[in-house]
Amino acid sequence: MKLVANNKKARHDYFIEDTYEAGIVLTGTEIKSVRQGKVSIKESYARIRNGEIMIYGMNIAPYEQGNIFNVDPLRERKLLLHRREINKLEELVTRQGLTLVPLRMYIDDRGRAKVEIAVARGKKAYDKRHDIAKRDADRRMQQAMRK
Repeated sequence: MKLVANNKKARHDYFIEDTYEAGIVLTGTEIKSVRQGKVSIKESYARIRNGEIMIYGMNIAPYEQGNIFNVDPLRERKLLLHRREINKLEELVTRQGLTLVPLRMYIDDRGRAKVEIAVARGKKAYDKRHDIAKRDADRRMQQAMRK
């Protein structure tokens, strides 16, 4: 498994409730660019539209040798999940007000691009401050134990 993109900001901004692995529909020049690691998922999110999960805001840089075959870097892309998983996610998003956020993108052992999406609940400002304070305290404790 080769990690292509990681969304550290998602873990800072959201409480992660559950994760799913989804395939992604890409064009030929997009997968070549993904294999080169030219992907950003920092500002991306997923929504369910017409019974399909679409990912928005994912930036896949145009492939350098792609010329006329390159597509819009910020276009919406379809995620591939089983029907029952999509139905379950749709229920969680509509009833409980949760969000679908991509955590990381990677190339699996068979050479296919996969996206790990999370069902997440947004954090408040005080939750974020609490997490930062806890992380700093843990870091100071580890430094004190090393001395």
